[in-house]
Amino acid sequence: MPDIIWEDPLCGEGNSCFRLGTDAGGNGYIAVLGAEDRYITDSLDALRNLIRDIKAGKADHLL
Repeated sequence: MPDIIWEDPLCGEGNSCFRLGTDAGGNGYIAVLGAEDRYITDSLDALRNLIRDIKAGKADHLL
């Protein structure tokens, strides 16, 4: 498992809490709070764009 630096959890309504993380190699990670060993990863740019789309309401059903 890579050395991931996790940010504080982001929580919506109910149990929709997730965490964002990065590693020294420039990769980005997203995991459900409490299940950080099961994450998705991609480039920081790809994950940044996903988060921007969610915040813009384009994919709010994912949360």
